Amino acid sequence: MRYFLFVVTTVHGLIHLLGFVKAFGLAEGSQLTHGISKTAGVMWLIAGFFYIVAAVLYILHVDSWWIPAVPALLISQTLIFMSWGDAKFGTIATVIILVAVVIAIADALPGSFHNLYTADVRKGLDRIGDMPLVTEDDIRQLPDPVRKYLRYTGAIGKPALRNFRARFAGQFRNGLEGRWMNFTSQQYNFFDVPTRLFFMEAHTFGVPLAGFHRYVDSSATMQIRAASLFTVVDARGPIMTKGETVTLFNDMCVMAPASLIDKAIRWEPVDSLNAKATFSNHGYTIAAILSFNSDGALTDFSSNDRSMSADGVTFTNYRWSTPMKNYIDVGGRKIASYGETIWHTPEGEFVYGKFHLADIEYNCREFK
Repeated sequence: MRYFLFVVTTVHGLIHLLGFVKAFGLAEGSQLTHGISKTAGVMWLIAGFFYIVAAVLYILHVDSWWIPAVPALLISQTLIFMSWGDAKFGTIATVIILVAVVIAIADALPGSFHNLYTADVRKGLDRIGDMPLVTEDDIRQLPDPVRKYLRYTGAIGKPALRNFRARFAGQFRNGLEGRWMNFTSQQYNFFDVPTRLFFMEAHTFGVPLAGFHRYVDSSATMQIRAASLFTVVDARGPIMTKGETVTLFNDMCVMAPASLIDKAIRWEPVDSLNAKATFSNHGYTIAAILSFNSDGALTDFSSNDRSMSADGVTFTNYRWSTPMKNYIDVGGRKIASYGETIWHTPEGEFVYGKFHLADIEYNCREFK
């Protein structure tokens, strides 16, 4: 989709040069049968220039690419009306670019998910401070496999965690028969005030989707908008918050092992490779089973306290698990670089998410 819009905008801009060429007699310009004044020719050139600038900024992922596109659209369509017989099909490109510009402007508004996400992250980063080192004494009361996991992941001797930032690329789907959609995501989690901020972008049939999972204080929401304009999912309420408490704790276990010394966690040993954890936050208490391999790596996380919902209105409780693998070293900390999210339904396992870690940073001090 990105390359398609880039090509449309670039080609549309280059075609505008024909009006300039025709007006100044630089070439025959047989595609344009009607005469064009030199003033109009300059306007054709200006519109083409703005389109090409917008296309370059767009392909370089500059969010403000739409600013030069706006005058290009206004000038271009005016010129198309003036030369309707020759240029009327240019309106098709105008409409395509206009839709993208409207979406980009919506993304730039203060109420867009990306800007809401950014504002929440900056509030959390304002609380940054130095953290003490995690020691063997901090993990003394943990079950054996959890202690082994913290040693395996390199948590001992490094600063305790106040936050982390992670980026993922992956695929997700809405149902057992649903088609897979590619997504990219970024998130910040904070541990001094339990917070999970997860922003996701995807496309379905060419339509951009933006999702924002927000867990702050005692409530959680999960919202999805199409084209940054139309809310298609708005999940909230006690069931949603309890489920997101599971997700928050899952993030702690998978991406932030050093946070497992938190006093809000009550541990129960199961056997040499499994442990049960009960995590509480703002009146919500959830439980999970953590499974490890003989090396000490966490291989699975399973909880019965999360509910599936496709529309944000109807929730159905199923067991939820997140098997993980492919541990990598990130600044001396080991972390799983691939994981899946699975609902265990009566019809069988429903894998609805595949996550590939792009990068992660701990104890962040500034927004990236």
